[in-house]
Amino acid sequence: MSKTTTEKRMNVEEQIKQLENQRKQLIQKERDEERKKRTHRLCKRGGIAEKLLPELAALTDEQFDIFIQKVLLSEHTKRVIADITEQKTIPPAAAQGGIFTKQGKNTAVSETAEAERSGN
Repeated sequence: MSKTTTEKRMNVEEQIKQLENQRKQLIQKERDEERKKRTHRLCKRGGIAEKLLPELAALTDEQFDIFIQKVLLSEHTKRVIADITEQKTIPPAAAQGGIFTKQGKNTAVSETAEAERSGN
């Protein structure tokens, strides 16, 4: 028995609904994956910050917010980030986890700056 035009149309409309639902599911899955990646990245970076500066754990959320704003919005920090992103490589001290000395100086950045000044 052959299908009528109306039956064919209804069948196509049902397929369209199924495909639209599949599309919505895929979009939701992408969103979930991105959210999980972001959460992982934030936790990892926060862990690194607390490892380097254990005192951060004692700060309230408001104090931490103030600290981050004062440190990260400085011109020095912006220059350091620009230097690192331009190099597209991790300085040797950073790769070994030894970015900061006990005095709190950023040795990887100072070594990089010194190398740039000497032409290496």
